[in-house]
Amino acid sequence: MRAAHAEIDLSAVRHNLALTQSLAPGSRVLAIIKADGYGHGLEAVAAALSKAPIPADAFGVASIDDALRLRECGNSGRIVLLSGFDEAADLGEIQRLELDCVVHHESQITMLENASPINASVIGANRKLRVWLKLDSGMRRLGFFAQDYFGALTRLQALANVDPAIVLMTHFAQADCVGRITNNANVARAQMEIERAAFAQTHLQMRQFDLVVGGEASADQLPYAHSLANSGALICAPDSHRQWIRPGGILYGLSTHDHLTGAELGFRPAMRLSTKLISVKAIQTGDAVGYGGSFIAAHPMRIGIAAIGYGDGYPRHVPSGTPVIVAGRQTRTVGRVSMDLLTLDLTPFPELEVGAEVVLWGDGLAVETIARAAETIAYELTCGVTKRVRFSYVGDL
Repeated sequence: MRAAHAEIDLSAVRHNLALTQSLAPGSRVLAIIKADGYGHGLEAVAAALSKAPIPADAFGVASIDDALRLRECGNSGRIVLLSGFDEAADLGEIQRLELDCVVHHESQITMLENASPINASVIGANRKLRVWLKLDSGMRRLGFFAQDYFGALTRLQALANVDPAIVLMTHFAQADCVGRITNNANVARAQMEIERAAFAQTHLQMRQFDLVVGGEASADQLPYAHSLANSGALICAPDSHRQWIRPGGILYGLSTHDHLTGAELGFRPAMRLSTKLISVKAIQTGDAVGYGGSFIAAHPMRIGIAAIGYGDGYPRHVPSGTPVIVAGRQTRTVGRVSMDLLTLDLTPFPELEVGAEVVLWGDGLAVETIARAAETIAYELTCGVTKRVRFSYVGDL
């Protein structure tokens, strides 16, 4: 068995859910658990969120297969298919699994119209399809444009197979600001300017949404629940919370912000990725390490080889000098990351030998730190941990 090990703390997941609920006490929680629970394990995360003191109100997934996995493990909660259905043949399975669906394109409405009333059994007379109607307020990804949104809603309202309690939703493109919640003097002025621009974009999208649906407090407001806030907006845009919030990465203790970790925002990281040293050796001045010889020893060194690599999900493109922790001591990587192996500088620690534990992230070494070194985001790293890594779970009820 490979030594690479991902330990998932489910008590941290429940802590993070409770924190999101405290930030938006008047909102229901659609907990986003797509991408196998952001790499943490779909079934285990859903179970933890269902067992929380105040459970999540619904779960968001990206595919029918994910919803099927939840139903097969006994989860009877409300599940929202975030990208909706792709073809009419999906509708029977959606009905069988009792899923909600996001509707974001005219073709989906046409499929529903063609399924009713001629073939009402596709959706079923006993349960109407619960729909979340998506507005493209500036993301330019999924969703109806403003001029088409009311027409889409009108068509859905006319369908006997659609539940009348439609949720109106949109998605923010730049909700990663923190100026509203921190006075951190270390945040650079340039970064604050970026945040101000992002904050303005988020409020521009909110205004676009409210203009279309009639406004949160307007007498002309359409009588439906709203869902706007993702993880970033939950933190920095309280007026976006509305009836439903959609936390994703923060449920796993992952930050949405470039210069702060999840822990610095008050969330608890749920994943600890570790392995062991399987070799220790001495190298000489001028020795090249790893593929391409990208690292040259400037002096005699003691190096260790850890049993983890990009085949396990550790990012190949982190540079030499990326921090790691070996037996509680912080050191650095040297040379390129291989598929199965990673080389570490043990020169300052002559006592470290084969078998010593190596922590890639966790135990105070934030996954966001590794993500910055890899020029990516923490989400990509946790989602990228592969199935040859051994997973275990702690903190269950």
